[in-house]
Amino acid sequence: MPKSTIVSEQTHFRTCTLCEAMCGIEIKHDGKKVLSIKGDSNDPFSEGYICPKATALQDLHEDPDRLRQPVQRTADGWKPISWPKALDQVAAGIESVQKKYGQNAVGIYLGNPNVHNMGGMLTVKHLLNSVKTRSRFSATSIDQLPHHVVSMHMFGHMLRIPVPDVNRTQYMLIIGGNPLASNGSIMSAPNMRQKLKDIKARDGKVVVIDPRRTETATMASEHHFIRPATDVLLLLAMLNEIYLQGYANKVPASTNKAAALAPEIERIATFAQDYSAESVARITGIEATEIKRLVKEFCEAKSSVCYGRMGVSVQEFGLLCQYLIMLINIVTGRLDQVGGLMFPNPAVDVVNNTGPGYLGKRHSRVSNLPDFNGEYPVAAMSDEMLVEGHGQLKAFISVAGNPVLSTPNGAKLDKALGQLEFMVAIDYYVNETSRHANIILPPVSPLEREHYDVTFNNFAVHNVAKYSPALFAKHSNAKHDWQIYLELAKRLDKKAPIKTKIERSLISALGPKFLLDQGLKRGPYEGLTLKKLLKNPHGIDLGVMQSMLPQALKHKDKRIALNVDFYLADLERVQTMRQQYDAGQILLIGRRHVRSNNSWLHNSYRLVKGKSRCTLMLHPQTAAQQGIEDGQLVKVTSRVGSVVLSAEVTNELMPGVVSIPHGFGHSRKGVIQRIAQAHAGVSVNDLTDDTLIDQLSGNAAVNGVPVQLEAVEPQSIEPAAIEGQSFTSLATEQQQSGTSIAS
Repeated sequence: MPKSTIVSEQTHFRTCTLCEAMCGIEIKHDGKKVLSIKGDSNDPFSEGYICPKATALQDLHEDPDRLRQPVQRTADGWKPISWPKALDQVAAGIESVQKKYGQNAVGIYLGNPNVHNMGGMLTVKHLLNSVKTRSRFSATSIDQLPHHVVSMHMFGHMLRIPVPDVNRTQYMLIIGGNPLASNGSIMSAPNMRQKLKDIKARDGKVVVIDPRRTETATMASEHHFIRPATDVLLLLAMLNEIYLQGYANKVPASTNKAAALAPEIERIATFAQDYSAESVARITGIEATEIKRLVKEFCEAKSSVCYGRMGVSVQEFGLLCQYLIMLINIVTGRLDQVGGLMFPNPAVDVVNNTGPGYLGKRHSRVSNLPDFNGEYPVAAMSDEMLVEGHGQLKAFISVAGNPVLSTPNGAKLDKALGQLEFMVAIDYYVNETSRHANIILPPVSPLEREHYDVTFNNFAVHNVAKYSPALFAKHSNAKHDWQIYLELAKRLDKKAPIKTKIERSLISALGPKFLLDQGLKRGPYEGLTLKKLLKNPHGIDLGVMQSMLPQALKHKDKRIALNVDFYLADLERVQTMRQQYDAGQILLIGRRHVRSNNSWLHNSYRLVKGKSRCTLMLHPQTAAQQGIEDGQLVKVTSRVGSVVLSAEVTNELMPGVVSIPHGFGHSRKGVIQRIAQAHAGVSVNDLTDDTLIDQLSGNAAVNGVPVQLEAVEPQSIEPAAIEGQSFTSLATEQQQSGTSIAS
């Protein structure tokens, strides 16, 4: 072989950043191109496991549709623009709107990918502080807000969230969660399939309660269907049964440290007294005898844990549900106990270096929804742009997000974004949201940046620490997210305090890793530094979760504050729901696939290949009642809109429930993601309703949306409404324009 063609193969170890699982990966490369990606068998956390998403890191890096320099929207399409000019124009656009309408006329949205980005997480405050707006939003209120509020109330900090000790539990009750698809969520846990197998192998039990027989439910010990958005009734009945069967009093005070630290614990005995198992059976669809048996098994197991996730959080009683789950773990002695719900002890102690959070200091201008830690609920976002008056949003900054596809009533938000006076997106795709921007500022790809999981080690089921340098050096004409934030802050915040300017200068010179090193040195593990992590590229095992009460509590009195009155008041709303419940409604739920992560991985050919996953799942009984056959096109209509997609008749769904996956809907004009457009699907959030809200928290309720179904003939539908027929000419057109702006 000629010397010039010899490939020098190298190996790089890092953490996959595409979901919460923090899987270790081994990347073979030649210095310029990825040759292979596989699991790192020496990673102490994932032990060689990866899911299919990991290979998409290569696809993201090499994607010809990915923007590699700033672009400006013009009458003739997107045109490249230099970084200095782009940053100057962005700053000028923001300043112009704020001068004309006030500081809060500029809104900011932070999407999910932000929390997977070390540099972004450690420096985004500089962008937020420099814009000086109170009009802030994030994916939190479409995803996990109830977890944060409960932890803030009970434990004194919004990030002090206990997670299931899945590696040692004997009984795991999963309500509205599908960790085989998510790899754990608010529970970083790679290879959940093996972890659940291990529970069963040690004569334990896994029970799933979900309107769909999910991948997790299929391998569980047992699965129970439940009507969407009735989980609150089930949880109230379970809490009631725990007291009726005497289990709350059987746990010795000496072993139930959590209950002993909760001054209001005696009030919980009557909290759910009006909700017997018999009274909720008809509405939930779970027989009273089964509810009582589940309580008995849960309480008598050597160790057990109750875990609820997306299906529980994103409904009209999401906050109350998460509160009840925490109560069940507390009164049965499962909080802070081996095999129960335990507190991780991360090397970078985010809890001790951030504020505790707050709820309801301010309320949104139009819908009067409470803010949380300075962010308004995303369900309020469209109206803040569309409804005229003082404080109306006139400009918008979207950072690594696609809320047109990920927030309720996406079509309404789509319209609202189109009416703004100015918009900037910090993103490396022209997607359904960023297409409305005047300027797009693209950061580098995940493989061109260093990484440490600042966020997800706070939710890890085993304590670890791992730092990865960038695999590839960024191009000289490229910028990291943190560099974009600092450049904008310099332009927008010229009168920043000297201390802030010094910090920004240090970050600019040294990169955010110097902030990481400071965090490690201040953390709970003596001698753990960035230098030490660099010497251990596979990561360092910091041990299993340990009992952390009362030290973990951030309340000054080191007590668990149950805030009974706050949650008790919501039972009036529950009672109204129970009295007015319409069992005849067809209810819509979402779903997730292990190859998908919201909308931002649909431009990877590896992750979308195969048969279409964007289908309407429905039970044979429901299909027969509606005159729908498998594979037939169905028009699904809610209060806010309609979509048309193919039916998938399956026993996976309970009767009266339909399911559409989230993250699809790539047929909107102006998007430049050719692979995603070729697998366009429909957006479930063109059906979800921005007026369906958990009133207690402001979280969006996208599960349990009432819909109507109509079987349709292909000739009666406009081509643009049919999946797979709306992108053909557009893809050809954008293949040309996409190449010119992405190269």
